[in-house]
Amino acid sequence: MKMKGLFSVKYACMALMMMLATTAFAQSDAQARKVLDKTAALIGRKGGASANFSISGAKIGATSGTIAIKGNKFHATTPQATVWYDGKTQWSYMKKTNEVNVTTPTLAKQTTMNPLTFINMYKKGYNLGMKTIGTNYQVHLTASTPAKQSIKELYIMINKSSYAPTEVKMKQASGWTTIKISNFKAKNQPNGTFVFRAKDFPTAEVIDLR
Repeated sequence: MKMKGLFSVKYACMALMMMLATTAFAQSDAQARKVLDKTAALIGRKGGASANFSISGAKIGATSGTIAIKGNKFHATTPQATVWYDGKTQWSYMKKTNEVNVTTPTLAKQTTMNPLTFINMYKKGYNLGMKTIGTNYQVHLTASTPAKQSIKELYIMINKSSYAPTEVKMKQASGWTTIKISNFKAKNQPNGTFVFRAKDFPTAEVIDLR
């Protein structure tokens, strides 16, 4: 009887630990979503925003530049290229070759050029966790079905006072990419900012890859 009682206590303790762990995970998930909700509202403001960024990865090398955003539209400029995306079509002007590639990019491709695309990914298909590091929240996203999702995992650093993102690390099949974000500002952007104008690049060759 004594042994049976010990087993009962053991399993009761295990059940309690599992319940506490599940509750803690659920709370972490909920807290992370609240933080990301505030960041998404900041980035997704109706008028738009702007920021500086640097991006590096084993497959893409390293570069830095500026970006303007409005909803899912963006306009990014780096020393090597200028990219416009109007929510459907992307134009990428390569300075070295004087070519403009026209594409309809996937989410993964958008994220490579727009470091703020990540912000709405948490709403579906990802498990969330969060911890505090100094003056930032670190939100950890893991894909619920990694085999089907191009971005498997993300770490997002978010300033605790402003809720502006400061760094994103994301894992794809090609490895990890790190994006640092600075000088984030709420700034109204006209819709024309996100559309390529051929008259501004009269000698460029336009290549339609759609």
